Amino acid sequence: METIPYTDFLRLQKGINKMADFKDLDRLFQKYVDDGLPNCSCVIARKGEILYENYSGWADKENDVKLNADHVFRQASLTKIAMYTTAMMLYEQGKFLMTDPLYEYFPEFKNSTKLVTMPNGSLEVVPVEKPILVKHIFNMTCGLPYEMIIGGMPVRHPTALAMAKEMKELRANGYFTLRDQIRAASRVPLAFEPGTRFLYGFASELTAGLLEVIGGKAAELVIKEMLFEPLGMDSSANFLFGDLESRLVKDYYLKPGKSLADPDPFYLPEPEREAKFVGPLGTVPGFSRVITNCRDYTKLMQMLANGGSYNGVKLMGRKTIDLLRTNTLTPEVLEGDFSNTYLAGYGYGYGMRMLLDRYAGQHNGFPGQFGWTGGSGTWAEASPEEGVSIVYMHNLQPNLEEYHHLRMRAVAYGCL
Repeated sequence: METIPYTDFLRLQKGINKMADFKDLDRLFQKYVDDGLPNCSCVIARKGEILYENYSGWADKENDVKLNADHVFRQASLTKIAMYTTAMMLYEQGKFLMTDPLYEYFPEFKNSTKLVTMPNGSLEVVPVEKPILVKHIFNMTCGLPYEMIIGGMPVRHPTALAMAKEMKELRANGYFTLRDQIRAASRVPLAFEPGTRFLYGFASELTAGLLEVIGGKAAELVIKEMLFEPLGMDSSANFLFGDLESRLVKDYYLKPGKSLADPDPFYLPEPEREAKFVGPLGTVPGFSRVITNCRDYTKLMQMLANGGSYNGVKLMGRKTIDLLRTNTLTPEVLEGDFSNTYLAGYGYGYGMRMLLDRYAGQHNGFPGQFGWTGGSGTWAEASPEEGVSIVYMHNLQPNLEEYHHLRMRAVAYGCL
């Protein structure tokens, strides 16, 4: 008997949500909470229809406030999906080219420098051979780290130390704008020649700055007006407004030396610390990250999974999405920077990773799917080939992403 390819079989089903069995995913999330995770939320959708959603645990464990669909989470770096999508919409409008020098938008980068290792082993600061281009801030190859050093760079590396010094001095003066932060970063020598290596970090702040320059307003407003509002993402913003603060889950931190299995393992950050990352528009220093929930972010991920349209609203072209999810890194760079368990099998495009090799990543999803993750415990991927998106969220520091995300990923795609 002739068999129908599984992907074609899915396309023939009208009742796929009734056909799919997500009991294993329910069991997994219950285990997460039973094992001590404060909360977790997940929404799976296909072609505009929600197939599955789950809300487990507590928004506020101390006061026994159960998590529900309306609660919102801190997204941390999952913000990049919204930010780079907005940037690609501006690219479609001809507002910039990937080959534009960065100094056309930020003149202080006209005379960028870099660190080089001399034959005797010493480090010297020299001019770059070629300028940073816009594409380098889209694919994290501009050579500037975050101040808290993420992405494998040794903490004593001179570029890392210089970035930390500049940002420490900036914070000592109190509130600062994203533009202030970019000026400070321009004084830091790059870790390498632009475009030659991958370094996850400050490129995202530069991209937010590009949105501000082109949009003529705060990057947070550009994203809200161009992306969130057309998609009807009423519970999403890079800042607190309306009732979002009352719906925000607690930001749980593991006490030093504690595990989820220990009694009383959590503490909550001081309000002053929270205010540095979450607040009304114009109160958070630099560029603030997105606050949203699984249902709202699913609208964005479904738009990306379905050719740039969602619920009758077309925001970007299918081929632009293909460009966004095209791998930009060489095999040598991937072997060095994408070989750990969490990134293996992926490449990196413009602000997001995409699945290149299922075996290398031990990933049972769809080749070509793309997305990113957030340091607070958030994760999302979209598959244009299948019209499928998965969004998962919890808020915990450290986020324990390798344990929770990889298991969630395996079970979720198994259910599909």
